[in-house]
Amino acid sequence: MTTPFDKEPRRPGLLAGLRSSFLTGIVVIAPVGLTVWLIWTVIGWVDGFVLPFVPDAYKPDAILNQLMGNPRSIEISGEIRPNPDWIVVNIRGLGVVFFLLFTVITGWIAKGLIGRSLIRFAESLVERTPVIRSIYSGIKQIAETVFAQSERSFEKACLIQYPRKGIWAIGFISTKAKGEVTERADTAGDLMSIFVPTTPNPTSGFLLFFPREDIIELDMSVEDAAKLVISAGLVYPNGKDPTQPPEQTKLS
Repeated sequence: MTTPFDKEPRRPGLLAGLRSSFLTGIVVIAPVGLTVWLIWTVIGWVDGFVLPFVPDAYKPDAILNQLMGNPRSIEISGEIRPNPDWIVVNIRGLGVVFFLLFTVITGWIAKGLIGRSLIRFAESLVERTPVIRSIYSGIKQIAETVFAQSERSFEKACLIQYPRKGIWAIGFISTKAKGEVTERADTAGDLMSIFVPTTPNPTSGFLLFFPREDIIELDMSVEDAAKLVISAGLVYPNGKDPTQPPEQTKLS
């Protein structure tokens, strides 16, 4: 039995359907497009930085023209001019290949006795230069921490009350604080180094020192916590039940 007050559900109009399809297409295309654009841009930046240091004889266009017997310059009307038939080869990503090969070879040489001796000699020269000494030592320490010493990388995500009690922020547990920081801090227990990233750029943030008992360790991985920060809370990682936050445990 129907009454005059009963209304049939309205079907979405043509514009509403097109709008929904457009938004769905954006959701599908945007991640792929932005990822490809970012990789393409980074590769181009590396090529532009590395290729000028590569000798011309080792570039693809020089090798190809040499195999074809095509000289770079020819004599025209008694003058030496660039060869108009010179074949130009532009391979994107070639600079990345050269960079990887150069890095691997440099690392292999640095592991040997001669390489270590050369590095010590070069560092001794750098240590005598006031400004360059400070820049080099800082960059070297960061590079060793990020790339060489995996045990010092972020291993856990955590919750802390920041910038005041009652407001919670996601942080990454770095290391146990040492030296003068722990000696002068008025805490009874251990003091931990916590990196608090900013949104949506997690590469910037704040280095804070918290007592161990004030840190809540999260079950989510560092990658999932980074996604949560980058997405401004839109991507919530929890494979068991997306409607509920993951369980929290105190640091032991």
